Amino acid sequence: MRFVVRRGIFYLITAWAAVTINFVLPRLMPGDPVAALLAKSQGQIDSSAEDAIRLLFGLDQDASIWQQYVDYWGLLLHGNLGVSFMNFPTPVTEVIAQSLPWTVGLVGIATVISFTLGTLVGMGIGWRRGTWADGLLPATTFFSAVPYFWLGLIAIALFSVTLGWFPASGSYDRSMIPALTPEFAGSVIRYGTLPAFTIVLSSVSGWILGMRNMMVTVSSEDYVTVAQAKGLPERSVVVGYAARNAILPQMSSFTLALGFIVGGTLIMEMVFSYQGIGFLLYQAVGNHDYPLMQGCFLVITLAVLVANMAADVIYAVLDPRTRQEG
Repeated sequence: MRFVVRRGIFYLITAWAAVTINFVLPRLMPGDPVAALLAKSQGQIDSSAEDAIRLLFGLDQDASIWQQYVDYWGLLLHGNLGVSFMNFPTPVTEVIAQSLPWTVGLVGIATVISFTLGTLVGMGIGWRRGTWADGLLPATTFFSAVPYFWLGLIAIALFSVTLGWFPASGSYDRSMIPALTPEFAGSVIRYGTLPAFTIVLSSVSGWILGMRNMMVTVSSEDYVTVAQAKGLPERSVVVGYAARNAILPQMSSFTLALGFIVGGTLIMEMVFSYQGIGFLLYQAVGNHDYPLMQGCFLVITLAVLVANMAADVIYAVLDPRTRQEG
């Protein structure tokens, strides 16, 4: 019980600090978002409305920074993230809701595939260490060391330009109307295959190396040796004894990786012009869109905090030693 209380207090303090930093950082950036909005409107918004716009966006120059902070918390607790500057007058929640499913779907599926494939391959290589299988490690490490944008550009040049197998950019065929139909789903899969492939290729080596090293360490433990001495089948020893303990750090890392899914892969979304939340955040920064920046940061931060909490719970369930009071 004390373990749960301590972790709960820790995450509440972390959430408060994250929200506070989320409020302060955009206001430290140079530039005036309201002036940028008026310039972008090209005369459609009269300059006399500047004071009203500042009041609407919580940037009233007559209000102190403390009052803005209190007002920000008030809106936040009511689920109001404000109105996006660059998508005026669309609420931030609607803008994020349009981009979030694309990032979660693509990066989430790619992360699960990468974790599953890397863990299985790493388990096999680690158990049969010193064999030809170890020769796969330099090749996988090479792809993880290649800059992602370069890997993405090579994939586009090879599979899109040269072979013509996949589209070079976008998230679906723009001639289609988004709907829950097999045709649209097929278009989404076709457009998402190439960026998902590059994500898996660049990240799978980390899972392979992590699982391989843990299998090497665990396979020399006494309980594994005893299981082998009892004459248990090799599969039972590998899965039930060695892999079961070796996968603990992998599960924690995987849970944290799920939290970072929401943040997306900014470089990937820029290279493939994919309409995810990472690219949305990049656009918000370029347009000094305070509410949208704060909304994106908030969603990403909460996702990471929830992932950390889930990692603590999963690790405590898998390894009761972590619940022992110090």
